[in-house]
Amino acid sequence: MALLERVATLIRANLNELVDRAEDPEKMIKQVILDMQNQFMQVKTQVAIALADLHLLEKKQQENHAREEEWMRKAQLAVSKGDDPLARAGLDRAMSYKQLAANFVEQLEDQKSQVEVLKDALNALARKIQEAEGQAEMLIAKHRRTRAVGRAAEAHQNASSRDKAGAFQRMSTKVMREEAMTQAAVELSGEDIERRFDRLEREQEIERMLQELKQRKGLIA
Repeated sequence: MALLERVATLIRANLNELVDRAEDPEKMIKQVILDMQNQFMQVKTQVAIALADLHLLEKKQQENHAREEEWMRKAQLAVSKGDDPLARAGLDRAMSYKQLAANFVEQLEDQKSQVEVLKDALNALARKIQEAEGQAEMLIAKHRRTRAVGRAAEAHQNASSRDKAGAFQRMSTKVMREEAMTQAAVELSGEDIERRFDRLEREQEIERMLQELKQRKGLIA
């Protein structure tokens, strides 16, 4: 029976393994429990149907026994009245109903076995649902803790990476600033020397021009 095969699969299911393999453990656990509950209702319905069939078979068997006994009484009545042909007819009917009652024995045994199998599956599934519901909260909490720890570790790693990157950036900026200041100092120093030479040359030119003017005025030989 396909229903019992599905039930057996659910009963054998290991929630811990399912959680470890699932991308979304919480969703998976809820879905498994929902599947179990749906199967439970189907098995419960099948148990009810099987029990109804069992009671029907028992009733038919009892009816055939009653008919057998009834025709036996009629045959006895015919015998007591000396009507052998009628007695034989009554006995023939009694034997027919006896055979029918006997035919129901095997059907009843098969039906009883089916009822027991379905009841066992129903009880096993009920225990599995109870177990799953009990484990669900624990497994979900475990998954949430694991996820929280993972996120915290990831955040710490990212923060650490950002700190390292920031420190490296600050160090690079500092080095670049120092290099710029050094270059500026060199450039300023170079400009100062050039200005001094320019001033010296200017003063020298002024002195030459002054001497030239004096010569023109005859102030100096």
